[in-house]
Amino acid sequence: MTQTNQKSRKAVRQSGFQVSPVAAGCAVLLISVAGATHAQQTGGELVVTGIRASIENAIATKRNSDGIVEALSAEDIGKLPDSTVAESVSRLPGVTAQRNKSTGRAQSVSVRGMSPDFNGALLNGREQASTGDSRGVEFDQFPAELLGSIVIHKTPEASLVGQGLASTIDLRTVRPLDFNKRTFSANVRSQRSGVDSGAGEGKGDRQSFSYVDQFADRTLGIALGYTKLKDEGAEQLKFNSWGGWNRDIKYNGQDVKIPGGFTADTEQSTSNREGLMAVIQYKPNKDFETVLDVFSSKGTFALKKTGLEGAFLENASYDPAGKLLPGAIVNSAGFVTSGTMDGYKGVVRNHLESGDDKLDSFGWNTKFKAGDWKAAADISQSKVSRVSSRYETTAGLPGDGNTTGKTDTISWSGFNGTNLADTLFKTGLSYADRSQIKLTDVNGWSGGPSSPQAGYVAIPQVTDKVDNVRFSGRRNVEYGPVSSVEIGANFSDRTKVRTTQEGRLVVKGGDPYAGAAVPGTATNVAGTTGLAVVSWDPRGSLGTIYDLAKKVDSDILNKDWSVNEKVTTTYVKGDVDGTLFGMPYRGNIGAQLVNTDQSSTGFNVNRATCTGNTVATCPGISVGNGKTYSDFNPSLNLNFDAGNDQVLRVGVAKVLARPNMGDMRSSMNFSYDSTKGTYTGDGGNPGLEPFRAKSFDVSYEKYFGKKGYVSIAGFYKNLDTYILKTATPFDFRAYAPTGLPYGTMGMLTRPINGQGGDISGVEVAINVPFSMLTPSLDGFGVMANMSSTSSNVNLPAASFSTQDIGKDKIPLPGLSKNVNNLRFYYEKSGFQFAVAGRQRSDFLGEISDYQDNRQLTFIKGETVVDLQAGYEFQQGPAKGLSLLFQVNNATNAQFQRYSNTPDNIVEKVKYGKIYLMGATYKF
Repeated sequence: MTQTNQKSRKAVRQSGFQVSPVAAGCAVLLISVAGATHAQQTGGELVVTGIRASIENAIATKRNSDGIVEALSAEDIGKLPDSTVAESVSRLPGVTAQRNKSTGRAQSVSVRGMSPDFNGALLNGREQASTGDSRGVEFDQFPAELLGSIVIHKTPEASLVGQGLASTIDLRTVRPLDFNKRTFSANVRSQRSGVDSGAGEGKGDRQSFSYVDQFADRTLGIALGYTKLKDEGAEQLKFNSWGGWNRDIKYNGQDVKIPGGFTADTEQSTSNREGLMAVIQYKPNKDFETVLDVFSSKGTFALKKTGLEGAFLENASYDPAGKLLPGAIVNSAGFVTSGTMDGYKGVVRNHLESGDDKLDSFGWNTKFKAGDWKAAADISQSKVSRVSSRYETTAGLPGDGNTTGKTDTISWSGFNGTNLADTLFKTGLSYADRSQIKLTDVNGWSGGPSSPQAGYVAIPQVTDKVDNVRFSGRRNVEYGPVSSVEIGANFSDRTKVRTTQEGRLVVKGGDPYAGAAVPGTATNVAGTTGLAVVSWDPRGSLGTIYDLAKKVDSDILNKDWSVNEKVTTTYVKGDVDGTLFGMPYRGNIGAQLVNTDQSSTGFNVNRATCTGNTVATCPGISVGNGKTYSDFNPSLNLNFDAGNDQVLRVGVAKVLARPNMGDMRSSMNFSYDSTKGTYTGDGGNPGLEPFRAKSFDVSYEKYFGKKGYVSIAGFYKNLDTYILKTATPFDFRAYAPTGLPYGTMGMLTRPINGQGGDISGVEVAINVPFSMLTPSLDGFGVMANMSSTSSNVNLPAASFSTQDIGKDKIPLPGLSKNVNNLRFYYEKSGFQFAVAGRQRSDFLGEISDYQDNRQLTFIKGETVVDLQAGYEFQQGPAKGLSLLFQVNNATNAQFQRYSNTPDNIVEKVKYGKIYLMGATYKF
């Protein structure tokens, strides 16, 4: 490289590249006043802390990036701006989060309109294991107090291993030698949740401390962090209208419609988590550095559901077909707005879902100089495990309602055909009366007297382990615009195993109609209905109240599987700089060669030989299969210096996202369909290949020193393939019995690499202090961004597991057309105030059903508003102490699911507000 080019690259790198998207209208205004405001920024050096420090640190991270990134930095050590990682990153441009249906907290992250599975998740640049069937990381397992920064790579580069198709989210712990001195921070917070929810409030607390120090003339650094949190969640009042389902019946010779039924629950969650972070950094000189980091997190979670459910007409074996009693009111559309049905058998639910998870991650990275090469070696492991249990119990009127068993009545009023969630209900009996309501097989759901089921237990377990070894080397070269070359290889070995044990709960004594007394005296209300029901904790009831009848069938065997991936990624990347069209540029060009060897195990079940639900009556054959394939992924990132602190970035790449690991299982269920004269089956696909896409990104950015920036970015992705569950011709010869009089060709429904489509969007943002406009507004500032995303991808609903969809075609999961974020803040003289809101439009989200299966469902758009106030003592004996008061979900935004159209609400959850008070001491 010539001396001129070397100076050019240095000048470009120092020109102040700071990334963050921008509001177009504000960009014109701010660019026009740039000259005037720039003069106001000169002066003496100031020590910046708090909100402004986090903004400027994020700008510095973006400035040195060759690609398009979004960055988030802790306002102080151990202090990201929100209590969860998902909440923090959801405030960045083009990023949004889905709230957990049970807790109301942001948990999963979507970037640029794509579901969480399309994100790569890294910790300190290393791929992380996950506890679900998918690869999407649960960010709750990474306490925000233990992280120093988060970087979201929206464009890939060849040296970024473990990247995703939508983005790559890199969580980073601190590096102790980056600190100027010893630092200690302790934080205590207490909270009230569910305020103004209309149900019981919850409470919680969290403590954390962080310690950073340097030794041996600043060649050795140590960082330690610990956090502990406990949360007794508020009660959540829920209502599920079963998809807005109505029933047609005859009444006085007229065809009328009545509600089909409902499930209404009051839910309360409890959670505990402890996290530990440790970093040892040794750097005796500029040519050698080694860093060992450890991250550990373990937690428990329990969700108690107490409620009432039942069909209005009939529901399985013991529930007779009821009739509409005289006195009903029918509107002009034929809907019974007010009426009473007899023959009702309500089911009181006392369900408990719980789980224990543990995450352990470590990495050891060493950088050293070997001649003209700067080499690096890295070894790491991420391992997670989760043991869950789902304990379901039912209570109600014992016996067969068609014969000698008792039944009840249910009345309703205010129904118009679509508003079941807002309808008033009343039952004839009190479901809180323990003298009548017993633990029993209320409706004979498992087949009646021959297979009694007064409850159910499932104990799924998941383990996931990722081992990585990486080597790389980099050296300067003089080859046209290429100034340096980096080559490397990463070897990854990942194994995920899922198993489950399940069975029916049977009331002891052998009588299939038996009814046992409900322990205790507690009662609760059934969700939004206000109907009182018995309440109890089923833990410890196995062996005292119930016997367990272990259950094995094709669906349960389908949940036992393992997947192994051995992935070798080799790459070459060249840093480039020069001048093009009169503009200096810098960036990189490179490619990855990704070789994958994948295999999986599972069970094949011939339904013709599966005549019962035991191991003997439903035999499964353990099978295994796999595939090898390769991907070549080139990438290019260029950044043009347009002068006057203006930057134009361009990125082009081929990207991929690996499939859901549950879809890769070798399991298969099949049977001969005599009506069609052919075999049919369903299962996983061990030969499934990744989602693949080509991406193009462009971003214009205007900076104002370190203080602020505006930008506008656009992106386009062409999805070459999208994974769909599709029925395709398949020869069952290897699995069917021999000597059959019919052929073995049939149709097998399983995930395949199907046709894709396009997704594109625009992101605009502004992040400026108002002091740029006038000194009288010193301390005030705004961070705002908006994104608009669209896609021509319409997917067949039948290709996915769904709940209450009501459509044949569905959009891309995770895509909200509009996502907006706004945060106003004031920070001066120790005072800190902020109001923030995040908004997203309707989208297709994901929940878990009662069998622990992932389900796609429509979720209404929402706006969540948070408030924050704080004060930091800056002098005197209390110097270093800061106080905080925070209100989350200040407008009490609800979680709402709908079917087909947004006005057909099938479930709504009111979380209430969260009040949080805390104190931090740092020295």
